[in-house]
Amino acid sequence: MDLFEYQGKQYFSRYGIAVSPGDVADTVEEAIAVAERIGYPVVVKAQVKVGGRGKAGGVKLADNIDEVRLHAGNILGLDIKGHIVRRIWIERSSDISKEYYASFTLDRPNKTHLGMLSAQGGVEIEVVAEENPDAIAFLSIDPVRGLDIETSRRWVAEANLDEVAREQAAQILVKLYECYTQGDCDLAEINPLILTPDNKVHALDAKVTLDENASYRHPEWEEYRATETEDPREKMAKEKGLNYIGLDGDVGIIANGAGLAMSTLDVVNQVGGSAANFLDIGGGANADVMASALEVINSDPKVKVIFVNIFGGITRVDDVANGVLEALKRVKIDAPIVLRLDGTNAVEGRSILAPHLNSKLVMEPTMLDAARSAVAFTK
Repeated sequence: MDLFEYQGKQYFSRYGIAVSPGDVADTVEEAIAVAERIGYPVVVKAQVKVGGRGKAGGVKLADNIDEVRLHAGNILGLDIKGHIVRRIWIERSSDISKEYYASFTLDRPNKTHLGMLSAQGGVEIEVVAEENPDAIAFLSIDPVRGLDIETSRRWVAEANLDEVAREQAAQILVKLYECYTQGDCDLAEINPLILTPDNKVHALDAKVTLDENASYRHPEWEEYRATETEDPREKMAKEKGLNYIGLDGDVGIIANGAGLAMSTLDVVNQVGGSAANFLDIGGGANADVMASALEVINSDPKVKVIFVNIFGGITRVDDVANGVLEALKRVKIDAPIVLRLDGTNAVEGRSILAPHLNSKLVMEPTMLDAARSAVAFTK
């Protein structure tokens, strides 16, 4: 679960991480009240879970009440990459001498936590990694041992942060690690972590992703769910018990098993297409499951074709075939469907579907052939 910037800063504050004074506002008048309380100059910042806010006009400096009124009025309701601004964050403007980058996330292959620290902050860490990879100091952390202050101090020195900022930064990194671990985060990122002209270090931005598997330990997270702007496709899939992630392409994907679903996305991309989703129907492909899967994909107006890729292991392909036919009776599908069916009882399954094949219901012998056929429908 991704948090808005203001929520991330509030989360940081629980662990003693210094952030700029500020508060949220849902109206222009609330924004003015916050600005008057914390003092000018202030920054008016759109709260959306997408990058590029500044370029879109979603971040503005205000020196007085009239400028707050103007900027808050312009930003509330602004469309930033398809995200409508409903809430803004007003914070005291900070003078900046230097910008750093700091984050913690999980290093799954090595079963450790991974810290990333750089003296080059304020830009995407991917850009730093590509243009100057030596500017990032990586730290592998044993989850049992954790991060102590001495290790943090050595890490800060290795990253070549300014001498005057090092002790404060080391202290903040220990607190950020506590936030990341005790707060059950998948990601805790500060970009930028700033040094001010009076030699103070604090977090100017906050990016926090919470591990929903740990939600049973955090009843307070319910307040975050109330502010989530969930993809309507994903919401529908969740209600139907499907493992679905919406993407931006035009080839709808249905597969059984996460590995096969991911491979299907790769093959579609390999032959020049773009997947509209990841959808794993698991081991059950009966009529109810297929109908639910088709209904979810059919709700996406960008989908031009549906690619059903099933490999029967425990799942029997003849059951899948009957499920597809029954589902098509229940759900009106406008997009053509391309099927690839293999595995247990594949011959029987293909025979069941053969009499029903037509220009909009196509069956191919291999995953690659099916991907090519599906992508051809989008051209």
